[in-house]
Amino acid sequence: MSDRNTLLIVEDDITFARALRRSFERRDYEVVTCDGLEGLRKELASATPGFAVVDLKLARGSGLECVKALHAHDPHMRIVVLTGFASIITAVEAIKLGACHYLPKPSNTNDIIAAFGKSGGDETVPLTRRPTSIKNLEWERIHEALVDAEFNISETARRLGMHRRTLARKLEKWRVK
Repeated sequence: MSDRNTLLIVEDDITFARALRRSFERRDYEVVTCDGLEGLRKELASATPGFAVVDLKLARGSGLECVKALHAHDPHMRIVVLTGFASIITAVEAIKLGACHYLPKPSNTNDIIAAFGKSGGDETVPLTRRPTSIKNLEWERIHEALVDAEFNISETARRLGMHRRTLARKLEKWRVK
């Protein structure tokens, strides 16, 4: 049985986690934070939150692992993934693993609460005719390789056939966190 007023925040950026925590506490949520999969497992041993906010890229691993663990613990938990570098592939994987929504940073508390309330897709979302740019395609491929290499920069560069410093410059240009 889950406590529907409890929120678990999985975020390794202490400042952002603290700000998000305060914002949710002002909205009468009981908030627990952790910085990765290991801390998540400790928290789940003693509680089952009704909601979770998970950062996609954590210092020690992927937030997708956390989404999978949260969904396995309670399939009814409302999980929102936040990321500073959204991509189609990670959005699809997050939803497949049990997230109810996927939001790019910056997203505020109101955006997250609205995402918790969404139970299905929105067929009224306008379809755009704008073709994908070469830069976006490049970013999608780099991000896909990053995910496959578990965010290991050296391994990602090897898989893409590019120099590690070149990849690091591209990632810095896109401000990947």
